[in-house]
Amino acid sequence: MPKYLYTAKSADGTPRSGEMTANSERDLAVQLRADGFLITSMKLVKDNDRAKKTTMEFLDRFSSIPLKEKLFFTRNLAVMISSGLSIGKALSNLSMQTSNKKFREILLVVYADVQKGLSFSDALAKHPVAFDDLFVNMIRVGEVGGSLEESLAILTVQIEKENDLKSKVRGAMVYPAVVIFAMTAVAVLMLTYILPQLTGVFVDMDVELPKMTQIIVAMSDILIENSLLVIIGTIVGGLGLKIFLGTRLGGRTLSWIALHVPAIKNIAVKVNAARFARIYSSLLKSGVSVIGALDIVADTLSNDYYKEAIHTSKDKIQKGVEMSSVIAEYPNLFPVILAQMVKVGEETGQTEQMLMKIAEFYEAEVSQITKNMSSIIEPILMIVIGTGVGFFAIAMLQPMYSVLENIQ
Repeated sequence: MPKYLYTAKSADGTPRSGEMTANSERDLAVQLRADGFLITSMKLVKDNDRAKKTTMEFLDRFSSIPLKEKLFFTRNLAVMISSGLSIGKALSNLSMQTSNKKFREILLVVYADVQKGLSFSDALAKHPVAFDDLFVNMIRVGEVGGSLEESLAILTVQIEKENDLKSKVRGAMVYPAVVIFAMTAVAVLMLTYILPQLTGVFVDMDVELPKMTQIIVAMSDILIENSLLVIIGTIVGGLGLKIFLGTRLGGRTLSWIALHVPAIKNIAVKVNAARFARIYSSLLKSGVSVIGALDIVADTLSNDYYKEAIHTSKDKIQKGVEMSSVIAEYPNLFPVILAQMVKVGEETGQTEQMLMKIAEFYEAEVSQITKNMSSIIEPILMIVIGTGVGFFAIAMLQPMYSVLENIQ
């Protein structure tokens, strides 16, 4: 049965849009009329359109909108709305200014939906790859309460802090990533070009190679004889890992690693504590209920263990348990100071302010940790590089010493 994309309006002007199956355009109009809606536009969904949509949904797993683009959009949208521009006009202007092609296409679709009568928050909700639950709900609260400008200001600060946090953590990882990549490239060069020349000398010497040398020679043979398979295997392995991490099991595995590897755990806990405190505080400040705020926070945090803890906390809070008491039950996820400061906020009626102070405190902690990481990682990398070079040197020199001993 054919499928149609449609937009329609009820007698009181309520908009409706979506996808529906019907034998013909006439049948589609009859079905919608029975629900009290009149069609304003319709389009037959062709098989190649569906295939294209499925392909785009699959590719969306491998891409996302940069935080800098969303920050630019949110900050400028707040300025334009405060200047008296309509949302439609502001969206039209911003879609032409963004440098990200994918984000520009999304903004144009949002603009078209708003022009058709869809609310701004509902139009954004159709694009989760660009606008998460936090963003959509903050906009919805602003629309309902007539404080859209204030909601956008809060979102601007939230995205700016999140961008700073991610930039610092990512920046701390750049140095070791570059060194590891360079080490790997040099190792491949040695095994595929330099080592074969040396092994030819060893064959002419007719000596029995030590175990270390045999291991390196075997690695060299594998790379040379199966170079195409190695390249394909590396690419497939990388894509497979990317897909796996996007699954439920992969996400949970990554979450477990983040909370159990000593070198990573400290950063992971403080980053999640900072995000939880800032997002929760921003939502409460915007007028979202405690339960609604916890639902949004749980969906916003990326670590599965934090999601589960917050959902469990929500159920307990509904039964009358204080937030600070619930947080204290998860000392491995939430630092003790977080529970203590939330407790003070509950007792003084300043929970939002306390949460914001906590967020600023842990953001400063993460900033300091990332600054110190380079000085910590550098000697570790030097040891690893030295060990690798030493292993290769010994493996190459041992056969030569054997030959010299036999000559003597």
